[in-house]
Parts: sequence; C-alpha cells; structure tokens
Amino acid sequence: MPAQLISGTALSQRIRADVARRTAALAARGIKPGLAVVLVGDDPASAVYVRNKVKACAEAGLHSVLERYDASLSEADLLARIRALNADPAIHGILVQMPLPRHINPQRVIETISTAKDVDGYSVQSAGDLMAGLPGFRPCTPFGCMKLIESTGIDLRGKHAVVIGRSNTVGKPMALLLLQAHATVTICHSATPDLGVHTRQADVVVAAVGRRNTVTADMVKPGAVIIDVGMNRNDDGKLCGDVDFAGVSPLAGWITPVPGGVGPMTITMLLVNTLESAERTTI
Repeated sequence: MPAQLISGTALSQRIRADVARRTAALAARGIKPGLAVVLVGDDPASAVYVRNKVKACAEAGLHSVLERYDASLSEADLLARIRALNADPAIHGILVQMPLPRHINPQRVIETISTAKDVDGYSVQSAGDLMAGLPGFRPCTPFGCMKLIESTGIDLRGKHAVVIGRSNTVGKPMALLLLQAHATVTICHSATPDLGVHTRQADVVVAAVGRRNTVTADMVKPGAVIIDVGMNRNDDGKLCGDVDFAGVSPLAGWITPVPGGVGPMTITMLLVNTLESAERTTI
C-alpha cells in the first residue's frame, strides 16, 4: 500500500488560519504582531525567500517591515540597525536573511538580536533553552517537521527516530525536539559508515543533508514516517528532496513530498513564533 502523503501545504494553511484568528484577537486589544526582515545584498534566492515571508505576514494579518541594504553595508551599521529594532516595541520578531556578505560575521549578527525577538531560534541562548527543555523559540524548519509528524497521529514515545544531518539549523535541533517527544534518537551524518544500518531500524527518518537520493527504498523500514527536508534539483532541473520519493513511497507509511512538504511549514512556524512573541508581551 503506498505511503500516505503528509501535505505541508494543507497543514500550513490550517495553522495560518489559526495564526490569523489569534492575530485578530490581539489586534482587537491594540496589539499587532510585527516582524522585521532584513536583507543585505542582492542574492536572488534570498530575495524570493524574503518576499514569501513578507507576503505570508500580510495574509495572516501580521505587520511586517522589510529593510533592504546594499551588500556594502558595514557590519557595524547592520548591528546598530538590529539594536534599534530590538528597542522598537512594534517589532516582536527580527529575521536577518542568510547568507550575508562575507565581510559580515553571521553569528555576531544572530547574537545581537534580542533573545525575546529571535524568532528564527538560531542564537546560542535559544539553542541552550532548547537543549535544557526550557521555553523559547524553536528553529522554524525542525519546528515545522514536528508539526508534520504530529499530524500523522503517531505517538513518538519509544519510537526510534533517525536524523540524517547535524547542522545547527536543522539536524541538531531536530534531534532535540524528537528527544523531548520521548523518541529514541540516532543522528547520522557524512562520517556515518553505513547509513542504511540505522535507517532500516527507524520508525521515523528525517533527511536533511541537501543531497538527492540519500535515502533509497532499500534503506527504509516498512511503514516508517519519512520527513524530507532536502531541496535539490534532479537531472531535469525539477525540485526534489533527499529521499528517492518514487522508490520509497510504496514502502513508507507516511512521507512528505518535495515541494509541498516541509517548505511551506518553515515560513508558517516563523509566523507562529512571531505571534507567540507578541502574545508574551501582553502577559
């Protein structure tokens, strides 16, 4: 029996409808959640991502501010602008689009963003809160992946989850979120000698390495939940993930498509984080 499709598009629409409802409730009290998006340089992909984020804010009723700067902007000037946004009560979330020009230190930029407005969840403080199980902002892509898994109705307690990838933005926080849900977690990466040994035992596989066909049919346990974070191009130039979708689908129990799986959820969880930041200011 073919795997059931986990549609990130459909789930994100439901979550965004809830965001819009909660945003309207805040607006009735005179509070409008605000997100500042800062873009430095003219990277085409970044411009598309930023445009989609601003559009999503508008559709959900959030206030968004897009600040675009030339690639020659100095690090000192960027940090000064972030500090000003930190102090702006109309802004509840700050996102600086990556990558940045080479003369700007990205970690220094991230650490300058107030922890209370770090809606990307990338700061050392946010990472520490996640590791310690404390309240805080969760990185949007792993946060979205957890919502996708939850939508299947599967209880993660006691399940074996394999995360392929160890990045600070996806792999590591994904593993921590799965641990919080009481899964037994294995992290695999480029130095793992036999990836299939681990994935064949997994009830849940999260593939996040950015290399197509990393997970093939012979590597999947029948009935497993497959979450594909990858965003690649095949030989025909079409979008594809890290999972061989055609080969794995007949075996898996649940699987996310690419596109239309994890991607829509990333921006959606950014909206959720921004909304929750605004809600916290009212407590």
